[in-house]
Amino acid sequence: MQVEKKKTGRPTDDLKNHELKIRMSDSYMEKLEFCQKKTGMTRVDVIRTGIDEVYQKLKK
Repeated sequence: MQVEKKKTGRPTDDLKNHELKIRMSDSYMEKLEFCQKKTGMTRVDVIRTGIDEVYQKLKK
């Protein structure tokens, strides 16, 4: 009988099922790294925050 191994890691209520690969210029990469250093956020968190801000602005 085979026992299922439980996945390790932090459980989440917001599963991230989608992957997105993007290309960006050096200037956008510099802006992203600047935001990352100033906020202490990860690159992906900076990008998600930007998406949330644009989304909220458009919903008004």
